[in-house]
Amino acid sequence: MATRVLEAAAPLPVAVVCDDAEVGRWATENGAMALPEPGRGLNGAVEAGVGRLAGLGASEVMVAHADLPMAHGLARLAGFDGVTLVPDRRDDGTNVVCVPAGAGFRFAYGPGSFSRHRAEAERLGLALRVVREPDLAWDVDVPADIPAGFVPPIRL
Repeated sequence: MATRVLEAAAPLPVAVVCDDAEVGRWATENGAMALPEPGRGLNGAVEAGVGRLAGLGASEVMVAHADLPMAHGLARLAGFDGVTLVPDRRDDGTNVVCVPAGAGFRFAYGPGSFSRHRAEAERLGLALRVVREPDLAWDVDVPADIPAGFVPPIRL
């Protein structure tokens, strides 16, 4: 699934924030920048990654999680002047977030993150766009969430 998400981000440059050296190697082998952020937890790692990318000159950062088995066309979400949120199919979690890199957006992943991310955009006074895209709303939290017939991309 992570390979699919990387491919779905094309032609955007991609950075993978991770706390595992093997994942970092996989990222660079697949053309992405690896940003190691060990020991920070998901929210801290994402915030640190966004900060590092802002420091490298990024004006906007898209966060797309690696558990999106039907991801495609992520680049079309970029370019909005504000915050873009793609909720999960239950309108509970947040599968994709696009934010201005220097806005100081505080990420709050976990159950109920979609409402917290909406509130964060409001707190910062940023315009909010919610995109309800069925293919991007489907994430995998438990094995039963894997779509019937899902075949991961094969790299030789």
